[in-house]
Amino acid sequence: MTTPMAGKVALITGAAGGIGRASALAFAACGAQVVVADIDADGNQDTLAQIESGGGSGMSIRVDVTQAGEVEELVRRTVNTFGRLDYAHNNAGIAYAPGEFGSVAEQTERVWDAIMNVNLKGIWLCMRAELPHMVTQGGGAIVNTASVLGLVGSKGLSAYVASKHGVVGLTKTAALEYARYNIRVNAVCPGVIDTAMVEPIAEIPGMQEAWIRSQAIRRLGRADEVAAAAVWLCSDAASFVTGHMMAVDGGQLAQ
Repeated sequence: MTTPMAGKVALITGAAGGIGRASALAFAACGAQVVVADIDADGNQDTLAQIESGGGSGMSIRVDVTQAGEVEELVRRTVNTFGRLDYAHNNAGIAYAPGEFGSVAEQTERVWDAIMNVNLKGIWLCMRAELPHMVTQGGGAIVNTASVLGLVGSKGLSAYVASKHGVVGLTKTAALEYARYNIRVNAVCPGVIDTAMVEPIAEIPGMQEAWIRSQAIRRLGRADEVAAAAVWLCSDAASFVTGHMMAVDGGQLAQ
């Protein structure tokens, strides 16, 4: 097995399951040492155990990405332990629970704040902590998890759509600001991915069928398919790619 990321260090947030876990496993399979970070400490440990059972290595750190001090400590511990930070997949995010949907005028402040704090502020806090270390060491690569709903609108999902559009704008701005430091910043924009996060919504009658119809490939995506895109964007194969929003959506946006 080739290990093109041997000797490198990757930090993955939202790594306790879903896309984040798949990303952590994918970076480990490429030889990187992986820091798995999530508010779910038990899920973190499960992800790290899977990495180690596959012959990889890393570290598990519990973090709430909405808390600046915890994010700064996460990055500090990563650099102090491994001596560097080469890749970051800022992936932690939340979606609506059933019953929380509503038009712009109906959206509650509680739901708005919760979604924006994790999905947008959390990614900003992560990049704010990661970028200075990458500048100091002479380069790095960051991938943020946005969404196809960061590229188009969707009725009833104003907070989520706004948060993911914010991630897209933040990613583009960081890419422009840090290109001169040999730091590339991109985003993956998943369509509907078959993960635990979407399961409660998938139980709404007709929802899963509608999702499948919305994607030209006519199935839900897999977490490992998004992870593969994140790894590629961080890899040397994407050395001339920055400020790019990569849709991993089964052709949803092409229709």
